[in-house]
Amino acid sequence: MAGATLVTPPRKGFASPRPLARLMPLLAPYRARLAVAFVCLVIAACAGLVFPRVLQYLLDAAFVFKDRSALDRIALMLLGIFAVQALMNFTQVYLLSATTERVVAQLRQNTFAHLIRLSPAFFTERRTGELTSRLSSDLGLLQSLLSTWVSELSRQTLFLIGGIAMLSITNPGLTLTTLAVVPLVVGAAIVFGRALRKASTGVQDKVAEAMGTADEAFGAIRTVQSFTREAEETARFNGLLNSMVDAAIKRARLRASFFGIVGFVAFAAVVAVLWQGGAQVLAGRLTAGALVSFLFYSLTVAAAIGSLATLFGSFQEAIGAATRVFELLDSVASVREPIHPVQLLQAVRGAVSFEQVSFAYAADLPPVIRDVTLVITPGEVVALVGRSGAGKTTLSSLLPRFWDVSDGRITLDGVDVRALSLATLRSAIGIVPQEPVLFSGTIRDNIAYARPDATDDDILHAARAAHAWEFIERLPEQWQTRVGERGVKLSGGQRQRIAIARVFLRDPAVVVLDEATSSLDTESEQLVEAALERLLQGRTTLIIAHRLSTVRRADRVVVMDNGAIVETGRHDELVARDGGLYARLYNGQVPALSVVRADA
Repeated sequence: MAGATLVTPPRKGFASPRPLARLMPLLAPYRARLAVAFVCLVIAACAGLVFPRVLQYLLDAAFVFKDRSALDRIALMLLGIFAVQALMNFTQVYLLSATTERVVAQLRQNTFAHLIRLSPAFFTERRTGELTSRLSSDLGLLQSLLSTWVSELSRQTLFLIGGIAMLSITNPGLTLTTLAVVPLVVGAAIVFGRALRKASTGVQDKVAEAMGTADEAFGAIRTVQSFTREAEETARFNGLLNSMVDAAIKRARLRASFFGIVGFVAFAAVVAVLWQGGAQVLAGRLTAGALVSFLFYSLTVAAAIGSLATLFGSFQEAIGAATRVFELLDSVASVREPIHPVQLLQAVRGAVSFEQVSFAYAADLPPVIRDVTLVITPGEVVALVGRSGAGKTTLSSLLPRFWDVSDGRITLDGVDVRALSLATLRSAIGIVPQEPVLFSGTIRDNIAYARPDATDDDILHAARAAHAWEFIERLPEQWQTRVGERGVKLSGGQRQRIAIARVFLRDPAVVVLDEATSSLDTESEQLVEAALERLLQGRTTLIIAHRLSTVRRADRVVVMDNGAIVETGRHDELVARDGGLYARLYNGQVPALSVVRADA
């Protein structure tokens, strides 16, 4: 489909850190905070590195020199060092966590703002559950990366470098024994890092697939329950969950193997250091305090190596998450804003023209609209009629640029709609769908969705015009009544009148109406019909017609078949045309009718 283009990079070998580099512009406004956090981190790390050396002096004062006053001074010094370290750690963690929350929130905002502007075709290719999973779990991984990974990477790097330096100063011979494990740990990181990244990406993909399935089932809950398919949907979801668990267990096995190997190698080196250092103590070449100090530095270096290896695995996972998030941000909509939009010089009159318009959903698919030319004058009501699949809905969707034409052009007041900004174009068009979509807020919120700055009087006027106030005023909370997800707490006729009120409030010059009464009871239909009569007065209207009453209301009937216009005229003229498609539709000679005579 021509919704958006997503380019997925290959997943072989090491992950490039390039996606993480794209976080830098979001971090730029917080440079000062991050600099202070880094300084605090360095001070805290230095305090941690000083501790083993001070401990050496403390032990030597107690066991070698037996100096009580020196022991007291050194103990107080250690308390001061730990106090400074605690203060620096608090400051660093607070600044980094607060910055991370803001940066990830901004990235979520940017991702959502980008997705919400993509053309509808994009959402026909990607399930909403998958997209919400990207916004939650993948960005959650990035948040963990920024809040803990960067801090730990810096801290453990300082510990590694500082520990090696202090080891070299204390005893170069033992230092070589300690550092012998580094090649082994790096080799394990290389081998396991690739596998961990691939496994983590697989887990996130399974999570997205499972959440997409759940979202789809919840969105169609009435259909699921009406066909008693709860067990099947549960089994499908469980199957995906099992696949996710299997992938997660595989990742856990890799992690456990990695950490086990690294831990064994690192602490085996500590044992070697203890053995070799103990021999030097026995030989009188090393004091017990110096050996303990060296041991602490060895533990620091070993822990740093182990932590960096662990962080390497997290780094691979975070790159996978960042890659998927930035794939969404890099998706390019097929419907784009013009670089230099044309400004309409006067109020929109509503003159609409389709000029030799053709359209296909993809280059490799046959066209669904074929060389359509149709001129609608301001204030004219045109009904689109034809059997199912004739292209009526697709043609009406091209006007507000939910998709762009493949050939030809569509104009509004003589201006190509592709030259108008989307805000200008769509603000001139009001759409009343056959199945109106309401949001889970209040009735007032749903009507004001068309114009958030509308006053209460404006909203009341729109509700009265749509015959919605008649049921709203009888509700206990009136405007503040919450309608539930997709308006489930309201009847079909009430939802439809709210949708019409929303268009009244928008006050568009052009109305696209997908027959709004075809699924309503008689009483609701009469109220909605009355609302539509008022709505269509003086507005250019394109109706996807299903019922005869709507067709008779139209100034002109346009009959479509196989994506092309085959007949035009008034209802009476077309009915009288022997052998015409409209006459056969009207007389029930063609299956899959789009004109229903029930109200004839």
